[in-house]
Amino acid sequence: MALQHIKIGDWLTILFGCIGVVMLTLKLWNGELADKALIRSGGKIFREVPLSNNQNIEVRGPLGISIITIQNRKARIASDPSPRQYCVRQGWLQQAGEIALCLPNQVSVEMIGSKKQYDSLNY
Repeated sequence: MALQHIKIGDWLTILFGCIGVVMLTLKLWNGELADKALIRSGGKIFREVPLSNNQNIEVRGPLGISIITIQNRKARIASDPSPRQYCVRQGWLQQAGEIALCLPNQVSVEMIGSKKQYDSLNY
């Protein structure tokens, strides 16, 4: 059997490799928690709100009113007149850089942290 050829140093290398992967994943994969929500309507900034206050915000778009809920330092689009409801199904947002878009109604919510998150680098 192949396991009998693996020595203690090999097991230690595998163990430390696995621990390293888990630690890097926990450190680098999770984003920072957001401080504010940036709400846009029609491509323009409608309001920038802190996540410290629980509230419902009504945002008017071309199809009607979208309701954005902020609760327990999270934000979501609770209701929207768009036909497929993709932005409502997106659920709660809490990490900086997350965004929910209601394209037919031209409403969006973007979570903002202390430093700007980038999806990709432009050059």
